[in-house]
Amino acid sequence: MSANVLFHFPFDPGSRAARLALGEARIAWTEVLVRPWEADCPVGDLNPSGMPPVLQVGGPAALTLCEAPAILGWIEDAQKGPLLMPADAAERAEVRRLTGWFDRRFTDEVNAVLLHERMEKPLLRLGPPEARALREGREALKHHLAVLEALLARRDWLAGRRLSQADIVAAAHLSTLDYFGEIAWASWPGLKTWYMRIKSRPCFRPLLADRFQGLAPAGHYADLDF
Repeated sequence: MSANVLFHFPFDPGSRAARLALGEARIAWTEVLVRPWEADCPVGDLNPSGMPPVLQVGGPAALTLCEAPAILGWIEDAQKGPLLMPADAAERAEVRRLTGWFDRRFTDEVNAVLLHERMEKPLLRLGPPEARALREGREALKHHLAVLEALLARRDWLAGRRLSQADIVAAAHLSTLDYFGEIAWASWPGLKTWYMRIKSRPCFRPLLADRFQGLAPAGHYADLDF
């Protein structure tokens, strides 16, 4: 058993980003699945915000990393050379811009609406999704997908010439929405090609096995070539 323990909720985009980055770095870890909305969730004792993911490095007495930015930063610092942060200063700045954009605007404008309606309401038994909220969330999602499509029209990866934290974070968010069938990939051909590329990486395989209680994934969710 690995001394590194990741406390995570499989459909939390931050947790997915941590899993993808750990997989890309080939860092061994064991998992503890958590339900952060429950009063006895162990994450509450580890992270003052009560939110996953939390990574304990080297056991409980060593280092506790709270939430995805700290985990991704630690992964990068632990490498002998650049892994998910480019060496080029301009590309590093672009990685930080895009990850911040997902952590703030995408989360506030898309996830706070669509994932609340599609995921949080069933988990908390808050009733069925509201049609008006779904329309608003889907319109916001279209705006964000258009931005990503434009970036990929002139770049190999989201931030530049190589896979980076920006791609990891974007894939974590989009894969969660994709499970619920919220992305019309045919409308975004460049983004679809990018997603197929990152979806085919070994680090992505565990995410494709995730299942949400009571709801099967979209039919193409686990297909690498869809």
